[in-house]
Order: sequence, then structure tokens, then C-alpha cells
Amino acid sequence: MELSEIVGILEEIAPPELAEEFDIGRIGLTLDLDNDVKRIAVALDPTEYVLERAAQIDADLLITHHTLIFHSVNLISKELAGLLKLALDNGISLYSMHTNYDRAEGGVNDVLARRLGLVDVKDVGMGRVGRIDECSADVFVNHVSKSLNTHLQYVGEKDSIKNVMVFGGSGFKDDFLEIARENDVDAYVSAELKHDVLRNYDDILLVDATHYATENPAMEELCERLKNMLNIDVEFIDNDPFIGVI
Repeated sequence: MELSEIVGILEEIAPPELAEEFDIGRIGLTLDLDNDVKRIAVALDPTEYVLERAAQIDADLLITHHTLIFHSVNLISKELAGLLKLALDNGISLYSMHTNYDRAEGGVNDVLARRLGLVDVKDVGMGRVGRIDECSADVFVNHVSKSLNTHLQYVGEKDSIKNVMVFGGSGFKDDFLEIARENDVDAYVSAELKHDVLRNYDDILLVDATHYATENPAMEELCERLKNMLNIDVEFIDNDPFIGVI
């Protein structure tokens, strides 16, 4: 299957125009080898492990959420050179779908809302707001941990949880948290919780379920979606960087 044909399908799934302004020029084909694609690999990040695994399965295209090259490059580091060499030596084109996939219907935030069992889900831009059966904060955080198969940290005192906002990735930012407040949410699930947020939003149960665990489910589902759409092999590569807690 021609690479350009697959790119067209990916752009239908996550239209580039949905991307945040900072992502312009950073999504889509990072490495375009204009190759014939017989096998696709899908992962959250283009790490060394992921690229090596993609090479082992003879993938011609690696689709990731995060791009290999985000900032402008004036000097190619040894690490970047090694990753590019892996891709080039094995004929692997690279494609990323970032904030456009966050916003897209059926993308990162829709999948996260579905994994947590939210109903009456509302699109609030980058995030989603929905309801769950009313429960205690302890029950809710345990539900999040089990649903995403992840460790987590949380803060905030709430007697009960019913209205929930989710935001895959690093969503603990004022703009998004204010949207949560405007929607009267009891709990907000995202990643990369910071100290200033703890102090300023103590009226909401803040659940940090890790960057990987809040975004990875959408890449798993993208893999299954592509399997059903394309007449070629598609394999998901899991590479959670979390080791453990003490």
C-alpha cells in the first residue's frame, strides 16, 4: 500500500487542522521514505526500543503520538542520530499524530473517557467531560488505576465523585482546569501534576494517572482501527517507561 494513501487515511482519522498552533509543522510525516507499506507499527513514543521492535517485525511505517523531532534541529545529537539510523537502515517511515489526535473524534480523550466509563460525554476542546455513577473519592481513584492499569497520585478532598473531566497527557494547566471548574466537575484526570496546581485547585479531586497511561489506550485502539480498515499487518508496541515505586 502506498505511504501517501495511508497518510490520507490517518489525516481523516485526525485532521491536521485540529492540532494546536505549537504543533504546526511538527505532526504528520517526520521521516518520509516514500515507501510501499506492507506492515505498520503503532506506539506512543518513537523510542529506541520501539524502533528496534518495529525493525524486528519488518515494519515499513511507525505511527506514534509523540514525534521524534519536536524542536528545530541545528545539531544532531548522538541519540537522535542513532534513532534516525535505526529508521533509515530498516526503511521505516515515521508519522506522528499529536494534538490533532487529542482533539479528534475517537482520539485520545474520547478513548480515555470510554476507558473510565464516562457517560453523557461532552467535547470541551482538548478534554472531555462526563458522568459516572456517584462514588467516593477512594473508589474513584481505584477505578482509574484499574481501568488504566497504572499507579497514580491524587490530591483533593471530595465527599463524592460524579462529574469528571479527562485530559490525556500533561493537562494540569490553568486554561484546562478553569474549563473543569466551569463544568462543575468533581474530579479531573490527567498527568504531570505540579505543586502550584495543588495549591490553586484544591476544590477538585486531581488525579495524576501518568502521561503514558492516559494516552497509550488511544494508540492501542488506533492499532485495532487500522487493522479493520487496511488490508495489511498492524502491530502495537507497548513501551511503558514506568519501573516501580518505593
